[in-house]
Amino acid sequence: MRRLISSDSPYEAILGYSRAVVQGDWCFVSGSTGADPLTREIPESLEDQARNTMTTIGAALEQAGFTLNDVVRATYYLTSRDDIERVTPMLGEMFRAIRPAATMLLVSGLIHPRMKIEIEVTAFRG
Repeated sequence: MRRLISSDSPYEAILGYSRAVVQGDWCFVSGSTGADPLTREIPESLEDQARNTMTTIGAALEQAGFTLNDVVRATYYLTSRDDIERVTPMLGEMFRAIRPAATMLLVSGLIHPRMKIEIEVTAFRG
């Protein structure tokens, strides 16, 4: 059975996507950026954006009946090579015990010019 998870972002309807999709024992969380989940404001600091991103992901997983411990795959998108050294300790702290398969990509830009990070995850509860 397929279940769609929404974060009530206006972009979900505009772009035609779900924050997450649950299919059986799998949960696929869409790329999540650093906008504050409540105010939709984009903070200047990479660290604040990374925390907001993980808050959004955690909320989607929880709504779907999963936890961060169920994450088996993570993909990180950064807009600046200079940010790698600043964000990897935070990512390590969040995922050190879980150790999902992961990929980090540098991209020329995200959907909004102030966005510095986007993360998508896949979780499995088998």
